[in-house]
Amino acid sequence: MSQPPSIFETDGIRSVPMTAPPSLYGKRTSAGSSQARQRRLKSARLVGKYEKPWIEASPYKNRERWDKLILWGCILIGFGIGIALCVLKYLQIPRNQYCLVMDDEFENLDNWSHEVEIGGFGSNSFEWTTDDPLNSYVADDGLHIKPTLTLDTTNITLDELLNGYTLNLTADGTCTSNDTTSTDCVRTSNATTTTIINPVRSARITTQGKKTIRYGRVEVVAKIPAGQWLWPAIWMMPENSVYGVWPRSGEIDLMEARGNDPTTYPLGANTIYSTIHWGLDYFTDQSKKTASWYTRQRGAYSSGFHTYGLEWTPKYLFIYIDNKLLQSLTVKFGPKTMWERSGLEAAGNSSKDPWSYQGSSVSTPFDQDFYLILNVAVGTTNGFFADSVGGKPWVDRGSPAAMMDFWKANATWYPTWDPEGMIVKSAKMWQLGSCSSPEL
Repeated sequence: MSQPPSIFETDGIRSVPMTAPPSLYGKRTSAGSSQARQRRLKSARLVGKYEKPWIEASPYKNRERWDKLILWGCILIGFGIGIALCVLKYLQIPRNQYCLVMDDEFENLDNWSHEVEIGGFGSNSFEWTTDDPLNSYVADDGLHIKPTLTLDTTNITLDELLNGYTLNLTADGTCTSNDTTSTDCVRTSNATTTTIINPVRSARITTQGKKTIRYGRVEVVAKIPAGQWLWPAIWMMPENSVYGVWPRSGEIDLMEARGNDPTTYPLGANTIYSTIHWGLDYFTDQSKKTASWYTRQRGAYSSGFHTYGLEWTPKYLFIYIDNKLLQSLTVKFGPKTMWERSGLEAAGNSSKDPWSYQGSSVSTPFDQDFYLILNVAVGTTNGFFADSVGGKPWVDRGSPAAMMDFWKANATWYPTWDPEGMIVKSAKMWQLGSCSSPEL
């Protein structure tokens, strides 16, 4: 029997046992230890005399000190100037006295009157304004102004809405227009001319004849309604048109908005417009010079309550949202008169100046008593809703069928309307001056 292969032989290949490499630190001893090579570490310690520049006087030391003094001096001067400017601006804030004229939290509508018309109030809006409690009512959360469909809130049928029916507000004694024979009060549907009865009813209430101010403050806390083609507004008109018909006697718009969803309609319910109107007529209205808007970057004004305010004096007028720091419009009166600012005289209208008379001021025509208006209009042909934007179903100019086209698309806009309408929590008016001697 042959011997088994050595552990160093496999398949005829001889392996040589490995030996440890020579030690790097010395010879191996019989005990297997090594003599460690001794390495002496050299000290890095400084000995003897050497330079110590960090404790010696530096020619730049004084310069560094002055640099620091100048830096901190400039910082302190900057803070001082900033504080001085803040104090100066604070001292310049007008601290006017005001007398409360109206503080209405809408337990009732005693301070208000309804305007009932079907003519669109000069803007050709599509609603029929009513005094119907379905369109304006008081609830626990305030005043509601709610647009409704005419077919849902009257006995008018669809056939009558479109043809052969005469709506006569003069005959039933409800029309509040001064011209009771005009289209403000009477309308007949006619399929041939595409004239229809106003398909929507809403409300417009005013303090005319009850509460007015000439200079002062106004604050209205309201939640505007969401809904396509809704046009909520908080605004003021002159109690007496001293200087003539609109816009000669002025108009002050604290808030106008579109109820459209801002994700599908640019500048929809996330944008508030503030304007004052003044001029000779519709074509010479100077509102573009005194108009502005404010857009929220997130959310819409229809999502909650906001305060819409006005401060108005003989020297200035500004409109704000929620607080006076967020001014949506600021107008300073003077040194030029409003007529001089208009530029209408240069356009050949010098003989038509309605404001220059003995006793007039740089704020004319905004120097008379104005009353407050709250309303929700629906649609219009005055350009407030631009054509071909956001799926607008009608065309403004030269289209007699605008209201008809609007109505035909009711399946697209009516479901978007806020069922509560515009909610007004409170409305306050103050007259400039003390209650014993108001500044008129």
